[in-house]
Amino acid sequence: MRPASEKAAGALRTIGELAQEIGRPQHILRYWETRFPQLRPLTRAGNRRYYRPDDVALVRRIHDLLSNQGYTIRGVQKLLAEEKGGRSAGKRGGRSSAETFRAIRDALVQALEEDA
Repeated sequence: MRPASEKAAGALRTIGELAQEIGRPQHILRYWETRFPQLRPLTRAGNRRYYRPDDVALVRRIHDLLSNQGYTIRGVQKLLAEEKGGRSAGKRGGRSSAETFRAIRDALVQALEEDA
């Protein structure tokens, strides 16, 4: 049997495989399922979770936004909700909420660097 990293691109991944791939424990992925309605893996007997390629891409994106880009759970929820709806209601003065969050984050990073 091939390791998870050698699976075909369209193959389903188990929660263990995906958790290992992104370097997070399985309970974090289960928690994200409760917080992000867009994340709905297939569940089989015994509540075994199987992530489709779209789910895998979404998990990677959520992980990147939370770990690398400094978003909070609520910030990622808003960002994904805006993208799903394609709403312009999220625009404030010509800026999307995502742009606003990035500007705030950048200002905070700059302020911290100045204090150091």
